[in-house]
Amino acid sequence: MCAYHMRLTGGAAFVLLMVLLLLLYAVHRWRNPRCSGRLPPGSMGLPLVGETLQFFSPEASLDVPRFVRHRLQRYGPIFKTSLVGHPVVVSADEELNYMVFQQEGQLFQSWYPDSFVEILGRDNVGEQQGAMFKYLKNMVLRYFGPESLRESMLRDVEHAVSSSLCTWSTLPSVELKEAVSTMVFDLSANKLLSLEPSRSKILRRSFFDFVRGLISFPLYLPGTAYYSCMKGRQSAMEVLQEVLAERKRLVQVPGAGGGAMETIRRHGGDFLDLVIQEVTKEKPLVTDRMALDLMFVLLFASFHTTSLALTLAVKLLADHPRVLEELTVEHEAILNERNARHGSDGITWMEYKSMTFTSQVINETVRLANIAPGIFRKALKDIQFRGFTIPAGWGVMVCPPAVHLNPVIYPDPLIFNPTRFKDKPEINRGSRHFMAFGGGLRSCVGADFSKLQMSIFLHFLVTRYRWRSLGGGKVVRNPGLEFPDGYHIQIRHWN
Repeated sequence: MCAYHMRLTGGAAFVLLMVLLLLLYAVHRWRNPRCSGRLPPGSMGLPLVGETLQFFSPEASLDVPRFVRHRLQRYGPIFKTSLVGHPVVVSADEELNYMVFQQEGQLFQSWYPDSFVEILGRDNVGEQQGAMFKYLKNMVLRYFGPESLRESMLRDVEHAVSSSLCTWSTLPSVELKEAVSTMVFDLSANKLLSLEPSRSKILRRSFFDFVRGLISFPLYLPGTAYYSCMKGRQSAMEVLQEVLAERKRLVQVPGAGGGAMETIRRHGGDFLDLVIQEVTKEKPLVTDRMALDLMFVLLFASFHTTSLALTLAVKLLADHPRVLEELTVEHEAILNERNARHGSDGITWMEYKSMTFTSQVINETVRLANIAPGIFRKALKDIQFRGFTIPAGWGVMVCPPAVHLNPVIYPDPLIFNPTRFKDKPEINRGSRHFMAFGGGLRSCVGADFSKLQMSIFLHFLVTRYRWRSLGGGKVVRNPGLEFPDGYHIQIRHWN
């Protein structure tokens, strides 16, 4: 009996030892991934979790995110890590960033971790590759390109801005981020979907819930930010599905008088009408699921980035009176010239294109805002760069904040100085040093629309109103989504 017990105990100890050795081997393999060359320096963190918790840690700063900043100091501009279960090379190197953007489809392809894909949709435009991506991009540019902005968007943006500012001026105070977000969302929802106010309000509430948990640890449990984000997405998608189905029924009703083209005339030609034309073709390339994810992403991108940038711009202008004065001079000159030629009250396209200092203010604002903390791609093959190997299948995260806040590229990078963009027209299309709107084939198709909204908002704000801060305005990063949270202003009509 005693010998049997000893044999059993010895067997259990052996099994325990083997399990421990296997765990140690697994940890070793995790921390030292196989590679045919030399991996960049860095840490893979804990098994499975990697360094995800550190990446999602919030902070209050306009500086480079702490997660990236500390690793740049320790490892240099290229380092490895693991995020939500994926090995990733993070790049703050301008040449590697440029190569990533320019070699789309050759060395790299668009990729985001699974948790991000779940948030934006499995069929979203970012997941499309090659010809399908180009097809969807051209479809969007038909509606948001410069020609469409000049012919149909300018007056709608002007009306939305002037009416919102007028309403705000009658209130004791406004919480700027919420007010601007509402203005921009309602404009975007109207141009994309022609939504009536009641339905737009429901959709807006869903998107606000979605945004609050957008950059958060992917833990789907009640009470977490990620759970709130996914519930917001689900609610928004239900509204979009209803709208798409209703519009399709209008087209398909017998005797509706012209089908799709009649529906377009009835709704003034919103973006959903273009979508309807695509999904109701005899042999459609665009499925309903792709159409829904596309509209979801466009709604999110068109209001979220613009509203955050505008909120930060107003606070920066309030904190830098000399910049505000120069901006005001530019816009008052536009007004004086318009009055001298007895022009209309509306902004013309030529006036918009003449706002050179305004463009510098916008570029400097989005440089500091760094709304996108990372732009992800995936290596299609083993890639050699400066003695390092990026293995095939690994993610690559281009880090715009590390470039935009690099003191070698931008002296005193945390100082708001719009004149640093003077005489740099090439910056508008993106470059090695400026990637606020992405770069390469996947540069933001809504960049021109966003700049138009910001320019017109600033024009009306500085020529017709005066405002003062009432407190708040803490800059929050979660990570990379920077805006003055709780920034209250009092705004009054001046002219």
